[in-house]
Amino acid sequence: MRIDLHVHSNASDGTDAPAEVIRRASAAALDILALTDHDTQAGIARARDALPPGLTLVPGMELSCTLDVPDGSQRSVHLLAYLFAPDDPALATETTRIRDDRLYRAQGMVARLNELGAPVTWEQVTRIAGDAVVGRPHIARAMAEARVVATPADAFTGEWIADGGRAFVDRYAIPVDRAVALIRAAGGVPVLAHPRSPGYEVPDEVIARLAAAGLTGLEVNHPDHDSAQRDLLTALCASLGLMVTGGSDDHGSFNNSGLGRETTPPESYERLLSLAHGDTPVPAVPPEAIPTQVPGPEDLPPDVIPPQR
Repeated sequence: MRIDLHVHSNASDGTDAPAEVIRRASAAALDILALTDHDTQAGIARARDALPPGLTLVPGMELSCTLDVPDGSQRSVHLLAYLFAPDDPALATETTRIRDDRLYRAQGMVARLNELGAPVTWEQVTRIAGDAVVGRPHIARAMAEARVVATPADAFTGEWIADGGRAFVDRYAIPVDRAVALIRAAGGVPVLAHPRSPGYEVPDEVIARLAAAGLTGLEVNHPDHDSAQRDLLTALCASLGLMVTGGSDDHGSFNNSGLGRETTPPESYERLLSLAHGDTPVPAVPPEAIPTQVPGPEDLPPDVIPPQR
């Protein structure tokens, strides 16, 4: 069973429409896919409508969070949320606030780029983003389009829009401890995303604190994690009773990660299902629609001619 629990569409900062993400997942021979766009579930309905036979969709989201670090500053961390109640009012209020602030932040970054002589316009950014939640990848693509940088990845440096960069603008995000509590209260399953990715590192002692507060897993299998980091994170999961998950963090052509490049163990998926009580996966064919036996001619409606053998 091939399970990818971290994928993005153009409902946030991916490049592919949800239906195209589903098509690519099917082509990659995935059995289960979680759509985890940043701070929104806007792509879930379109992904559900595109499901082919044999592929299951797990509704999810990747929440923008903050973590206080010892030097008094804050670090961005991401929290994957699975199978929470989509109409939970407390979580909806927070994600709306995050999305609204993303818009103001993006406008501020474009203004700073203009002050630095970069000919990027707000019209370019919104055209690239479309209906998605505007994020830095959209600004990076606009910068590449305007030939400020050679590729979108080149925008994420101290010279431009990396954390602390010349054109960087901070934004609102949920304290990670509170985000864990919100997801659990909404019946969902919180998993810490890529906890060893550069710039998103979460210390072991913080992970232990979050586990005691309701965190259920760590995304161990991620493109940013080398084998040594995976071994250490797997041991940490065992010591804290957390499940090991994995996902490609695919954003389409923006990062070309490859759906199914990283996967979740089936036993972790089963545990995820046992913990969730806010929402359910969407199978391509509901279990009740699958016949327990092959129908005979007597079971067919009178206007249906049985196939000839």
